[in-house]
Amino acid sequence: MKTETIKEEIKKSYGNIAKGTIQVGCCSTDSGCCTTDEFSTSMAENYENIEGYEKDSDLSLGCGLPTEIAYINEGDTVIDLGSGAGNDAFIARRIVGETGKVIGIDMTPEMVIRALQNNQKLGYQNVEFVLGEIENMQNIPSSVADVVISNCVMNLVPNKEKAFNEVFRTLKTGGHFSISDIVYVGSLPNGILEVAELYSGCVSGASEKREYLGIIKSAGFKNIQIKKERKIDLPDDLLLKYLNQQELNEFKQSGSGIYSVTIYADKLDEGSCCETTDSGCCGSEENTTSEKASCCGTESSGGISCC
Repeated sequence: MKTETIKEEIKKSYGNIAKGTIQVGCCSTDSGCCTTDEFSTSMAENYENIEGYEKDSDLSLGCGLPTEIAYINEGDTVIDLGSGAGNDAFIARRIVGETGKVIGIDMTPEMVIRALQNNQKLGYQNVEFVLGEIENMQNIPSSVADVVISNCVMNLVPNKEKAFNEVFRTLKTGGHFSISDIVYVGSLPNGILEVAELYSGCVSGASEKREYLGIIKSAGFKNIQIKKERKIDLPDDLLLKYLNQQELNEFKQSGSGIYSVTIYADKLDEGSCCETTDSGCCGSEENTTSEKASCCGTESSGGISCC
């Protein structure tokens, strides 16, 4: 599909969700590609016990909890990519407090309007929502953010290389991102990858996991870590809309799969961490729940040391 066609499909789908004209949940489209409660809830995480959670801003469109390991501090400036109705932005606002700032960006006008309405009810003076595309955040200055977060949105972006370059540009040196997203391992049948309804529902826009990590590395990020990972099991009745029974059986036996991941990475001074992540010294492809790395860039007798 052409890039502009993809974007228009996504805007239409998420615009309808924002207006409440179709069911919420990842993969909610006019065609009803997801009609089972099982799939609607298989992507989203439970937010109800998280401080700062505002139910009116939760449209069940996420696939993780990016603020959970985002290491946001009081006074930080946070950018929320694909901010929707404001769910993660408002949670980040609770953490940054009165002295920080939260900027949400979304390309769907209806979502931005809904987020602004929610923010007006809450009365936050240091939260703003802007209309724009993640691949070209022209309204966001360079080196402004301490933390960038995103929840199940980057996979929808056709040009992920440009998107992660923009994340790198907007982050301060020493800043970092925490992004929850959908990736896949192995190969997905063309029937899943090429369907517009599933694209706007977070699945067929996904990248292969190693490719996704490679894009992050190419943008200049260091200390790339997979902090959380879980397999997404799609119901057979959904898959059989796009695959025949033989293709479904082959897919199940292939070892391929779709995963929700939360990825962390740092923007560091040039040379302050190892240049390659293949060795794992900067945490590439490692599943870890450790605290924010502080050992990269420490002095040693041999110069710069990396963990």
